[in-house]
Amino acid sequence: MTSALHDLVRHVRTKYPTKYIFFLHLGDCVIEVRSNSPELNTELTSYFGSFAQAQGKADLLVTVHEAPAPDLPFAFESKTPDPGKSKIKEEWADIPGGRVVRKRLTGMVMVFGQGEHLVVGPCLENPNQVVNFINNRYIERKLDQGAILGHAAAVALGPRGLAMAGFSGMGKSTLALHVMSLGADFVSNDRVLVNGSGHGPAMLYGVAKHPRINPGTALNNPDLSSVVAETDKARFLALPPAELWALEHKYDAIIEDCFGPGRFRLAVPFSGLALLNWKRDGGACRVARVNPAERGDLLPAIMKSPGLFYPEAEVREEEELPKEAWLQALRDRVVLEFSGGVNFALAARVCLDFLRTGETPRDSAG
Repeated sequence: MTSALHDLVRHVRTKYPTKYIFFLHLGDCVIEVRSNSPELNTELTSYFGSFAQAQGKADLLVTVHEAPAPDLPFAFESKTPDPGKSKIKEEWADIPGGRVVRKRLTGMVMVFGQGEHLVVGPCLENPNQVVNFINNRYIERKLDQGAILGHAAAVALGPRGLAMAGFSGMGKSTLALHVMSLGADFVSNDRVLVNGSGHGPAMLYGVAKHPRINPGTALNNPDLSSVVAETDKARFLALPPAELWALEHKYDAIIEDCFGPGRFRLAVPFSGLALLNWKRDGGACRVARVNPAERGDLLPAIMKSPGLFYPEAEVREEEELPKEAWLQALRDRVVLEFSGGVNFALAARVCLDFLRTGETPRDSAG
């Protein structure tokens, strides 16, 4: 029995047949990625690095079709912009068999549902949107297995993994990269998944997405400065610090290029959470272990809705997010709040000490 979604998928795959293949190995999930463009295949395999292999036994198939932005007959509904934003970037239509999401600015179209996963449009101009769609299929699989989604970066050392969350613009990815420079491994940039009830073993899963960093982050970390062209460095460094950190220009910090091979892990034991609740010019940085059950004001920093890219889900209101699930997941974990002023050097040392020893500092300021 066919549906509108299956008809659309069949039409695109017939019109733009795919013959370039790689297998994305993401721990217990293997995604077969097929495309109709050798250039796109090369770009994606280069981006995913060691996670991309020539062979595998696939759990999911994603087809990627380089093509003009398609004109579709569906009645799309606009996605409400995130808080603090005004521009509508995405719209969606739920059709028999699944969901279609269209990116307004690029015309890229993502189709998924009932085991089908497809992206079509000017993919070579928008490879980051293709990467995000592929990773969202992995996130969907983990959510279906009972994991909860968090808005966080994460790092690991040995048997311990530490998630890092913070309210908008507080630098969770920057902190993760500072801890990497001290010897930790990378787990995730902006999304994490956690399974387990909070008692006994729980796992922290990352997403195969490299950090996208601004010039301020790059130029204040020697391991990252190479991502900025030499011709731009002097111009950026001449800016006042506030302007440098506010620049919206983004670079992909490819982990293996910046830190060497074997430094990107996607699954680690979930040992703790660092919550950034600081601000620039906020005085001394303070570190304290907190009980999230008593600090409901901090939970929105970690909770994340799966949004449009999870079938049968829309962007949920904050009160509908899984607060109880996160409280359970954090019950026996170490939760550290960094407040006061921004101090990445101090925070990185505290995080590394925790990863090495499992111990936390007494409430302190620095």
